[in-house]
Amino acid sequence: MCGIVGYIGQRKAYPILIKGLKRLEYRGYDSAGVALISDNRQLNVYKAKGKVSELETFVAQKDISGSIGIAHTRWATHGEPCSVNAHPHYSSSERFALIRNGIIENYAVLKEKLQAKGYVFKSSTDTEVLVQLIEYMKVANQVDLLTAVQLALHEVIGAYAIAVLDKNNPDEIIAARKSSPLVVGIGKDEFFLASDATPIVEYTDKVVYLQDGEIAVIRRDKTLEVVNLDNVLQNPEVRTVE
Repeated sequence: MCGIVGYIGQRKAYPILIKGLKRLEYRGYDSAGVALISDNRQLNVYKAKGKVSELETFVAQKDISGSIGIAHTRWATHGEPCSVNAHPHYSSSERFALIRNGIIENYAVLKEKLQAKGYVFKSSTDTEVLVQLIEYMKVANQVDLLTAVQLALHEVIGAYAIAVLDKNNPDEIIAARKSSPLVVGIGKDEFFLASDATPIVEYTDKVVYLQDGEIAVIRRDKTLEVVNLDNVLQNPEVRTVE
């Protein structure tokens, strides 16, 4: 079982993400990674094979600034356990970064279509296929990230929980789920994202459990918005957890 953590708010994201990954270690994993939009608006992705502690060692001298980020612990399905196959994955332009739980059953077909359009893949994962597909949808249709994610997920067969960052928009995380759990924590002027409530309850007791086919639009200094794949606004239940 893989683990997802995300944060957007006023605090430094990196310490919250790393602590969250440690809280999810019980799920089992073989590699870990983090993506941060830095204070100077660079999208930095750092990944390491092995434990979260090895990721911490790897980033010791790196730029870990920024108040928005996503992080992941991976249990290998497509591709061997290594830093290249670890999440997050960049898109070709390195404008977007994505983490994902689940499995994309038709990734090979989607990958062939993208390769025919000139996309080059660095990993052997199905996850990289999805971030490339999102970038293609955004560029080809000249749409915003939410719409690009919706268009891409309409093409996907399988189960997923995803979170996406756009380097050009350091005030937004797009997250979606189908048959793989994803929880949004609602704090004061901040949001948290995780595979379950374990990494969130330290910071807030207000959570939204996304339902199948729902997409969370998590924006800095805005209220949480949840829509479906057809962009119909949903009315999520905000629950109180102990």
